Amino acid sequence: MTLDRRNGIILGIFYIAAAVTSIIAVVFYEQILSEQWYKTVANGLETKVLFGVLNDLFLVVSAVGTAVMLFPYIRRWNEHIALGYLCFRFMEAVFIAIGLVSILGLLNLSIYYEAGSFTSEENFSGLSKVLQGFHGWTFMLGPNFMLGINTVLYSYVLFRTGLVPKRLALFGIITAVMVFIAGLLEMFGMIEPLSIAKGLIALPVGVFEMSLAFWLIVKGFNKQKLEKLNVR
Repeated sequence: MTLDRRNGIILGIFYIAAAVTSIIAVVFYEQILSEQWYKTVANGLETKVLFGVLNDLFLVVSAVGTAVMLFPYIRRWNEHIALGYLCFRFMEAVFIAIGLVSILGLLNLSIYYEAGSFTSEENFSGLSKVLQGFHGWTFMLGPNFMLGINTVLYSYVLFRTGLVPKRLALFGIITAVMVFIAGLLEMFGMIEPLSIAKGLIALPVGVFEMSLAFWLIVKGFNKQKLEKLNVR
């Protein structure tokens, strides 16, 4: 197995890991991000939320992993685009990591609520809304805006170089624009964060990433195009 073939497989695994961990985290955060967040500890869901946090940490590692593995190939075609891709991918990971702080903060509030540490219900209610809103903004800025930008950049390079089928790369560009638009619509209150409309606009980028992942694992990069780029 050549180095390029092995790198393609590792890159594909990172994309799959990112998708799986992100879905698990969203499912496990359901209670802590709901209006009944304060019952999280009382209902014995503390471990579940922490497991969601752990999956988000794995998501951060996977996102950085995709950036590190793909960067050398993009750089051989255009170093400026490669650096832009790397920065925006890292920023996506940073926003996700920052969002974890709000989740842990909400979990602490739930612990305090269960222990009866709050003298006024308005105090923890206001804090919870701030933390939930904070998480919502980081989720929008990371997996929407930053994801859209970095996906456009690397999909464009993949399209121009032909390292993967051009139809697949073009699909990536389209879905990247869609997820960016989804973030804009959510920012201006035109769609809800977890609405069907948001899903229809934003989820196709996940389909692209899974398609790219399986292609890289099964087929790998185009050998003839790699030789032209002199990638090592």
